[in-house]
Amino acid sequence: MWRIRHGEIALERPIVVGILNVTPDSFSDGGRFVTVEAAVAQAERMVTEGADVIDIGGESTRPQGAVGVSPDEEIRRIVPVVRGVRARFADIPISVDTSKSHVASAAINEGANIINDVSAFRLDPRVREIAARVGAGVVLMHSRGTVDEMGTYRHAQYDGDVVSEAIAELRRALDTAMKAGVQKANIVLDPGIGFAKRSRHSLEVLASLERFAALGCAVMVGVSRKRFIGELSHVTAADERIAGTVGANVAALMRGARLFRVHDVAPNRQALDVAWGVLHPEQWERLGAVNGAEVPRSPFPGPRSQAQ
Repeated sequence: MWRIRHGEIALERPIVVGILNVTPDSFSDGGRFVTVEAAVAQAERMVTEGADVIDIGGESTRPQGAVGVSPDEEIRRIVPVVRGVRARFADIPISVDTSKSHVASAAINEGANIINDVSAFRLDPRVREIAARVGAGVVLMHSRGTVDEMGTYRHAQYDGDVVSEAIAELRRALDTAMKAGVQKANIVLDPGIGFAKRSRHSLEVLASLERFAALGCAVMVGVSRKRFIGELSHVTAADERIAGTVGANVAALMRGARLFRVHDVAPNRQALDVAWGVLHPEQWERLGAVNGAEVPRSPFPGPRSQAQ
């Protein structure tokens, strides 16, 4: 179980986290969902396609040209969308993608359940105090540098094993969060694919996800439409890297990841469910979906959660 504010998510199958960027400048979908109406419609589309969590972000960390925004601007972008998604879906877990305490607090007050901090509390230590106080679910992602640097190669220098260094830095973030009162059951770790990592670094990290899982928390990966997928598949346009994203996510599932942050919910939901069924056929049998029995849209139970 992953404990979140006002509930928990059962990690009994792959959990798909739908990306909802309400920014004008994100690397593959910037500007598409900047109105509340468009954002809520996209959330509804993702839920219909099988998203278990909606992750709302108001600040881009794109590889080139990312510029940090003020807390007030980020709140202006995020809070009305959190409010709109919560009004439309009473029970869907909502994650806010922010590294700012004021933004996290404002989103929590509107019904968010999870704080997804790409800096793992480096940039604003007060975020961990808010998470501890309200019992929010937390995602700690490995990164280096500021918001405008972390998607670049500026800090992608590793003395030896990138995996060992990333794990050591995440372990420090995990320990610091727990000392601040965040419960381990509330924490998910994200190795930060593409953040302060060249493509070969990201591949080495993905191949070693078991080592991240050994820290004792569930692992989330965010490979969706990333640069290394384009390099491997020779697909230039980010929004055409769907098949490559699916392949990377299935490989990550087999290496121990349980949560998958994606732009394109339907193909990833289907592929991950099928891969999980192959890995765990006993779950299909327990649900009676064999020998001609009716098969539901997804053969596995969704996350158990309760929102405000």
